[in-house]
Amino acid sequence: MDIKDIIEETKKEFDKTINFFEEDIATIRTGRANPSLVEKIVVDSYGSKMPLNQLASISTMGPRTLAIQPWDQSIVSEIEKALSQSDLGGSPVVDGNIIRVTLPSLTEEYRKKLLKLLGDKAEAAKISLRKSREEAWRKIQDNFKKGEIREDDKFKGRDGLQELIDDYSQKVEETYKRKEEEIMES
Repeated sequence: MDIKDIIEETKKEFDKTINFFEEDIATIRTGRANPSLVEKIVVDSYGSKMPLNQLASISTMGPRTLAIQPWDQSIVSEIEKALSQSDLGGSPVVDGNIIRVTLPSLTEEYRKKLLKLLGDKAEAAKISLRKSREEAWRKIQDNFKKGEIREDDKFKGRDGLQELIDDYSQKVEETYKRKEEEIMES
């Protein structure tokens, strides 16, 4: 395996980390209603546990209200129970065949908790990036020891990995800043 292959493989791992980070922080509540806040909530239905987005359509009704319309009306109570037990902060209200969840305004204390959670998730993403970089560097060094790559290529690989980690760390920071702004402006 040459340097380019190792760096490409590492880049794929970095992309997975960034995608996971973005999906993970999408579930952090801001003052605005967003279907991603509830779509992964697990509902006990049909004798098994299923995410809400597989049981109902989820949409927004105004800046702080979510509308959940189950495809099967027989599971409305199960969905309502799962929403009540979640940490959304809003109480679900059944209105015919639609469940509405109005999210309360964020308090300053809750915003601080959300920012801490966001910071923890960003740090976890950066740690994952660093672990992937260290693993790639180990592969490069092993290939050098085996005589498969030259010494100057080894150092080019190290520099390439550093550029890559700098770029992806910047992506984590930019994503963090965007979410922080969403939390603070709501």
